[in-house]
Amino acid sequence: MGGFNSRNMDFEQDPTLAAVLQYLIRSGQVHIIASDHDDSDEEYAANVQPPKILSLPNTSRLDKSEISLATKQACGLREDSSNKNLSIASMIQKRSLGSGFSIGEKCRISSNFLPNKSRQVAKYNSKVFCGSYSKDGRFFLTASQDKLLRLYHTDDGKFVEFKKISARDVGWSIIDTAFSPDGNYIVYSSWSECLYLCPVYGDSNTQESLSLCPGERRFCIFSLVFSSDGREILGGANDGFLYVYDRECHQRAFKIEGHDDDVNTVAFADNTSQILYSAGDDGLCKVWDRRTLSETDPHPVGVLAGHMDGITYIDPRGDGRYLVTNSKDQTIKLWDVRAFSDQNGEQNTRKAVANQNWDYRWQRVPRKLFKARTMLEGDTSIMTYRGHSVLQTLIRCHFSPSATTGQRYIYTGCASGRVIIYDVLTGQIVNTLLGHKKCVRDVSWHPFHQEIVSTSWDGAIISWRYSGQTGFYHFESEDENDTETAPRTLRRSQRIAAQRAKHATTC
Repeated sequence: MGGFNSRNMDFEQDPTLAAVLQYLIRSGQVHIIASDHDDSDEEYAANVQPPKILSLPNTSRLDKSEISLATKQACGLREDSSNKNLSIASMIQKRSLGSGFSIGEKCRISSNFLPNKSRQVAKYNSKVFCGSYSKDGRFFLTASQDKLLRLYHTDDGKFVEFKKISARDVGWSIIDTAFSPDGNYIVYSSWSECLYLCPVYGDSNTQESLSLCPGERRFCIFSLVFSSDGREILGGANDGFLYVYDRECHQRAFKIEGHDDDVNTVAFADNTSQILYSAGDDGLCKVWDRRTLSETDPHPVGVLAGHMDGITYIDPRGDGRYLVTNSKDQTIKLWDVRAFSDQNGEQNTRKAVANQNWDYRWQRVPRKLFKARTMLEGDTSIMTYRGHSVLQTLIRCHFSPSATTGQRYIYTGCASGRVIIYDVLTGQIVNTLLGHKKCVRDVSWHPFHQEIVSTSWDGAIISWRYSGQTGFYHFESEDENDTETAPRTLRRSQRIAAQRAKHATTC
């Protein structure tokens, strides 16, 4: 659509014009930019730095929860004092005298080597919206605004592009992608009434359209995911509905009215595929049971309320109990689905969201959100994580893998071009990865290796691995409060340097 000047338009006197403009903005056909905007740069939101967190996070609820103990056990942080300050060298010595490392001990060791050094593996001339590893870590898939999906082999840590797929019926951009559980198919969505299914192997031009038959003319699935058996695809749409497509019957199985506004994110709670999560611009995360779902009278089994603005992403822990949500209120929250919010909490969230009068896609974060430290009455979240910024797009967050970290961390993209890694147990930032020039929308941690891949609107695909030259995060004690990762120096190197300097002066 061509550009236009809105200075002489009176939106208050013409509500129809205002409604039309709002629709065009929401559908991605029009973007509002500042008058001093440089047309050569497609950034509509201020690339502000995340807020500085001066006070320690409140972990009172988290410390009493089951997830605290479960996480400590999973990553080798046992409560007994004999293991509290056990160094890696001591653990290796004990292993040589007895049995091998337990899974928890392996996770504890690997936690000392978090990714911190960047390596650019690809660069596109368009914004990258999605980037994710397959379940087995053998493939990496990207989707960008140039209407292309790219598949990479990732054997031996290398990224070798082996397939480029031209997406069909793309409006604005490819919005979301997902691998099938068996790794043989990928599905993607855009501003279209259809999803598209592509084979990983074989002819990439063979694409199956999966029509969802929505009621809206301008329609988009913002988030999609396969069921554990690969038979169904769950999607959340801009019309406030949840859609379930049955691949065996080749038709839409359910259309559930779920939210009052855009559904930005959906997920299955665990491998049973019976419990669904959904969340969106109404700020609420809803929990649904497939066994009781009815299109004519849909009711969630519970609601999780406490965010002050819309939710952009959900990531389940995979145990059917815990999940995290990323939000436009600039926080990530950790939830226990056994502790639903009451009606008062739900109403307080609705009221807080209704009072927001800014657009996260092109405006700066209001001070009231950055400064907010008190929880809404009725907020049932276990923990709140602050320190990243959620602007411009639906930025994603995830639990770190269980195989290498015991799910000790939450990692997220950031509008400032960073990747932020939080410690689940303390709420503090343990690593800030700097390397992108624009918003990082998606991040993916390899399921079995200490490697994070970030995808950004600057068009770069960056792989992050550990390098001892740049930093070292050291778990000496569970009570450490440092948020910075100090460089590790060697005493021997300092001594040699001092000797050489002395020798130089005497000569």
